[in-house]
Amino acid sequence: MKIMKNKYILSLAVLLISLGGCKKYLDVNTDPATPQTPDSKTLTMPLFAQMERGIQFDSRYLSNVIQFWGRNTSSYFAETHGWLQGSDATGEIWRTNYYGLGANLGLIMDDAKAKQQYNFLGLAQSLRAWSWQTTTDYHGEIILKEAFEPNRYVFDYDTQPEVYAEVVRLANESIANFTKTDGKGSIAAMAPSDLVYHGDNSKWIKFNYGLLARNLNNLINKTDYNPKKVIEYVDKSLASNADNFIIPNDGSTSANANFFGPLRSNIGTFRQTNILVGLLNGAISSLPDTIVDPRRNNMITASADGVFRGVFPAVGDPGTTASKNIMPNPWGLAGSTNPGSGNGKYLFKDNAGFPIMTYAEMQFIKAEAAFRDNQKSVAYDAYKKGILAHIEFVSNLGPAITNTKRDAYMLSASVKQSAATLTLKDIMLQKFIAMWGYGFVETWCDLRKYHYNEGDAKGNNPYVGYFVFPKSFFADNGGKPAQRYRPRYNSEYIWNLEALKKIGGDQPDYHTYKMWFSEPN
Repeated sequence: MKIMKNKYILSLAVLLISLGGCKKYLDVNTDPATPQTPDSKTLTMPLFAQMERGIQFDSRYLSNVIQFWGRNTSSYFAETHGWLQGSDATGEIWRTNYYGLGANLGLIMDDAKAKQQYNFLGLAQSLRAWSWQTTTDYHGEIILKEAFEPNRYVFDYDTQPEVYAEVVRLANESIANFTKTDGKGSIAAMAPSDLVYHGDNSKWIKFNYGLLARNLNNLINKTDYNPKKVIEYVDKSLASNADNFIIPNDGSTSANANFFGPLRSNIGTFRQTNILVGLLNGAISSLPDTIVDPRRNNMITASADGVFRGVFPAVGDPGTTASKNIMPNPWGLAGSTNPGSGNGKYLFKDNAGFPIMTYAEMQFIKAEAAFRDNQKSVAYDAYKKGILAHIEFVSNLGPAITNTKRDAYMLSASVKQSAATLTLKDIMLQKFIAMWGYGFVETWCDLRKYHYNEGDAKGNNPYVGYFVFPKSFFADNGGKPAQRYRPRYNSEYIWNLEALKKIGGDQPDYHTYKMWFSEPN
């Protein structure tokens, strides 16, 4: 075998010499009409599609854990907080971080520094910060320091505190770069590639402060948690729905359509859950004058008999034996019926944009932080602003919610009428409604930092009585709920297993290991 290999190399060398030398023969990528060095403008635009791809692909499973959606059949592995062995399912956020965004962001940073285009540099740093935050909140320990080192084939994992610190560093550097007035960056140069904020530096700065608010507000169980700083970050973040970070989708073909739309046909087996139906039906309050949430009909759908129903985890759709009781899918039709291109509802239309961060989320973060800091009037003001912002958000996606319905709801028992009566439960359940359909990872962070139904280190327990676990967990769980998803199978369990073993990634219950951010220190 060795002799044959050497003969092959010798023959190749002779061939190259006969062709006038290897440099000329192998330089096939040289084309004076095509740039050989990647440019920030050409690299930026596809990154937004990668962001939504990662979240939406993995939402097929995470949505079942956090009970945004259930499945039409019983005992689906994700609804029992389980995992799939030997599969890349649940690994798309990992792929986005290391491949979809990955080295592309590094190339943009290098190009932007060389050209003194500080706005492009700030954009790349901001997306990197978002990606690190999302990936660590989803997976726990991840590869940080060695991630993009060339010529490396095995990679050591880094701790969550290290990743959290890197998010803070990058977000602050991004803010500094977007604040610079020197250099050669311009709105005109970045706007065509910036599909979200169209080159508006001020909105990117707000997005960065939103990332900092998320980062710090996940640490409610830590002794150094600083609610006043969270409030400061929120006040510098998104100021209205006009600042929402929403990735657009054209929706004309399956290639450019929303992953959740009928053209892609990915969510036909999904069903609205009992917790969501209950909240939108007024179950957030037990008082008699509670009224139906005006967002309900825009967000979810009744069965054929006019009754709004939702599935329980790992039970499936019991209405399949009675046609009038069949639960609708997110597109608004019974069972798994696809309404066809151009149809659907709410965030589940072909041309619907996908939110990465919204003003409503920021206000609920502020309300939570202020409540924990005993600033009840500040918390109450942010709580109301969060509800109103989400009503506006839902209304803008049609049909329009009238001011009469909005005002009636805001004055009903479904919404607390004073700071004195406001509870953490009110804030977190309204946030659950507002994040439904897009805030998958952030809602999971909330559930885990309050330990699902157990409560936080101070005894706050906003989800008890609302969030329902399956009757039995996945066999590998040992009776415990999921706390993380495993790193991507194809890259880590095949090529990097020894590093995974150091953090317990080879254990059958690894996905139930609690996250650093959720635990007291």
